[in-house]
Amino acid sequence: MVRLGIFDIDYTITRKESMAEFYKFMLRKKPKLIKHLPGTFAAGLLYLTNKLELKKAKETFASFVEGIHEDEMKELVKEFYQKRLSKLFYKDAIDMIRKLKNEGCIIYLISASPEFYLREFYNIPEVDMVIGTRYKMKEKCHTCSIDGENCKGEEKVKRLIEVLKKENLEVDFENSYMFSDSLSDLPLLNLVGNPYLINYKKGHDTIKVLNWK
Repeated sequence: MVRLGIFDIDYTITRKESMAEFYKFMLRKKPKLIKHLPGTFAAGLLYLTNKLELKKAKETFASFVEGIHEDEMKELVKEFYQKRLSKLFYKDAIDMIRKLKNEGCIIYLISASPEFYLREFYNIPEVDMVIGTRYKMKEKCHTCSIDGENCKGEEKVKRLIEVLKKENLEVDFENSYMFSDSLSDLPLLNLVGNPYLINYKKGHDTIKVLNWK
C-alpha cells in the first residue's frame, strides 16, 4: 500500500488565487481582454448572492481563454508559471511536499482551478499527480465550458479515486496526509488520518491548523 500527501493549491501552496492571477497575467499580455471584466465581476456578485451556481460563475470568469489555440496556451501557461505563479509559493508548503516525498509519500495536488495551467506544477520534481477542473476544447482551441464537474468538494474525492483505480494504486489512507485552507475540502480531509488546515483563522476542534509562510 502507498501513502499519499494530498495538497490543495490556491491559498494552500500559493498565497493568492491562481485563476485571478492568470487573468491579470493575460491582461498584461493582451490588454483587450479587459472587455471580460464587467461580466466577470457580475458573475462573481451573482454567485456571492446565491443567484448563480459556482460552475456557471467559473465558466463566465474563464471567458477570457475562449478561442486560444492549444499551442499558444502551452507557451502562455509556461510563462505564467515561471514569471508569476512559482513566485507565489509558500516556502512551508514546498518544504512539506519535499518532506513527505522523502518519507515515501506519493504527492497529489488536487484543485478546483483549471487543469490546463495546473499541469505546470509538474515542474516541482516531487509532484506525482495534478488533478484540476477540466475545460472543453473545440478544434484544438480552449473554451470556457467546464468538462464534467467543477473539481471541488466531493468531486475531488471522486476524481482522486478514479485516478487511483487507473494507476492501480492501493492507498493506506489512515497514514496519508491532506492539506487545505478551506473546509470545502472536508471530504478529502476526512478521507485521511492526517488532515491539516492551512492558515485557517477560526481554528478547528478536530483538525490541526498550520500557519504557513
